Amino acid sequence: MSWSRVRGHDHLIEGFKRVVARGRLAHGYLFAGPAGVGKRLFATELGRALLCETPPGPLTPCDVCPSCIQIDAGSHPDFVAAARPPDRGEFPIDLMRSLCASFGLKSARGRGKVIVIDDIDDLNDESANCFLKTLEEPPPGALLILIGTSPARQLPTILSRCQVVRFAPLSESLVRGLLPGQGIDDPAQVARLARLSGGSPGLALTLADPSIWAFRQTLLDGLTGRPVDPVDLTKGWIGFVEEAGKESAGRRRRAQIALRLVIDFLDDALHVAEGGEPRRTGPEDAAKVREVAARLGEETLLALLDRCLEADEQIDRDMGVALVLEALLDSLAQRMG
Repeated sequence: MSWSRVRGHDHLIEGFKRVVARGRLAHGYLFAGPAGVGKRLFATELGRALLCETPPGPLTPCDVCPSCIQIDAGSHPDFVAAARPPDRGEFPIDLMRSLCASFGLKSARGRGKVIVIDDIDDLNDESANCFLKTLEEPPPGALLILIGTSPARQLPTILSRCQVVRFAPLSESLVRGLLPGQGIDDPAQVARLARLSGGSPGLALTLADPSIWAFRQTLLDGLTGRPVDPVDLTKGWIGFVEEAGKESAGRRRRAQIALRLVIDFLDDALHVAEGGEPRRTGPEDAAKVREVAARLGEETLLALLDRCLEADEQIDRDMGVALVLEALLDSLAQRMG
């Protein structure tokens, strides 16, 4: 398989091949970009390529040597991948200490070590300070890959010691081509999910959940009806969020998925108000989009989008989801109702 699992990032693969050929591989990288576009998969493939024992070409894993097989099985002693536990809102200090200790150990197979840390956006002060000591004095032959959404969300002290690799969203056509391999075969659903994904196959697969699509319809019906009932919508949105379980991270994620769908709808209405065409919503929403565009106009739609983005940031900062949604829907109701 070598790099065949990584799609849409060929220029980054070639860039790393050139860097390795010149002996200029850095000790630390930040992979930054939208969720679900393949950053973690790329980091794993890079680790396989660097640790492969019988590479058939420059920075190309063979897929069959003990090293490649162990990385795929999650048992390679020199490849460690970790992420924030799903039931924790922040990256725990005990996990970071364990990672830093592993990073400092001598390579078991003699080809160096690769550590991949996902959810780097969620470091707390303790974890960040612990990690910074390791980043300042990395052991020889060790590579550290951090995965986050944006350089702006990282501490300057960490950012200054890493090279940033930016991952862009995939094309809609590429997302559309990937979905049938994930068990989504209905052409209409594939087209709809690819359109709404914003170039993220991961988000497209998440949106394939029928309960999310059903709630999207309920939410848009409630926001475009007149008058808008913020109490009823808040109750429904909170109920939808609570279906994710008790973990705060899962609830935040579910709240933000629904909010993202509202943002896409309002953004399309803004494009129509400016004389353009919808980009994310489909024919099933055309009448709602055009009615909202005509009724609210550009200025109001811009204000609504700003308010939604503010709420998204508040949820991201782990503020109380219920309070954020209640305040947001009150604001939307006042302007849309």
